Order: sequence, then C-alpha cells, then structure tokens
Amino acid sequence: MSRWRPQFEAALNMLAQISAAMDAKGHRPPILVGGGAVELYTQGVLNTGDFDLVSSQQTVLETIMVQHGFIRPKGAGLSLRGWIHPDLKLGFEVVGSRLLDGLADNDFLRVIEISEHGAVAVISVEDLIADRMGQFASGSADEMLHQAKALFKLSKGLDHDYMDRRIREETAQDYGVQDLEDKA
Repeated sequence: MSRWRPQFEAALNMLAQISAAMDAKGHRPPILVGGGAVELYTQGVLNTGDFDLVSSQQTVLETIMVQHGFIRPKGAGLSLRGWIHPDLKLGFEVVGSRLLDGLADNDFLRVIEISEHGAVAVISVEDLIADRMGQFASGSADEMLHQAKALFKLSKGLDHDYMDRRIREETAQDYGVQDLEDKA
C-alpha cells in the first residue's frame, strides 16, 4: 500500500523521472519545495495542489518537462507560470533558481528514493519549517504556522540549532524553535 494518495504518488514518480533525465544530461535536478515537500514529509497528513520546484537550470528543466508531456496552460484566467500534465492532477511550477534565495544550506538537502523511477531532491524539513514560519510572520498566511508545527511534531532528528537560526532569519528575529513547541 502506498504512503501517499494516488495523484501525489503519480506526480512524485513523474518528478523522479524528470530528475533522472536532468541528472543523465549532467544537470542538477530540481528541488521540491513548498506544499509538495510538506505533503511528502507529513506522509499525506497535509495535502497540496501543486509541486513548487527550484532549479538553476529552468530552461533545461522545462525542456525535459515538455518531453515528458507537460504543457503550459493558455487562456484567460490561467496561470502562465505553471505547467500541467494531462495525466496528473497536480501542476508543477518553477518558483526560483536558488533555494530560499540562497539562505538555505545545501548540505541539508534530502534526496529521497521514490520508486523504481528514481529519487527526488527535497528541501530540508528544517528549511521548510523556517519558510513556513517566515510566511506566517509576514501576516499573510496564518495557516503556515499550523504546517510548521505539524512538520515539527512529525519529524525526528531535526537539527534544532540550524532550524532556530533559519527561523530567526526568515522571521526577522520574531520567532524561533520555541514557538513550535506545544505549550501544555
């Protein structure tokens, strides 16, 4: 039995294929960030509607995505930044060329084996929590605190010192690890 819902698993498998194709061409595969990474790490406790990717090789990535059947939606009211695949129920979007604007330590990246299709590079849980806390601290995304706390609670072996530093960087020193801990 799969750990994930069928739509998410199909998108992960596709991302693993795309990552393998990029690696075979000598390019760094994209990094899964955002809601897709949240769903992956929480094993489906929290769901997403799309896959946000970071890639310093956006042109190469998009060429490979087209080779795998992705198309850019066209028409009024449709996002022109994202990509869709006719067989997938989740969109893909390249959201940047540097992981968290270069603030994340690439040594913390995780490479997760998905299936026989290959592996996927994923933002670290620590950086994902920091990103969620930064969005929460901005005042525009209250639900991100819930995501950060869920990730914190469900994850084992976190580097608390690194995560605290990253949360403080993302929140202009307003929050830290202590804000994730349940107050009983």
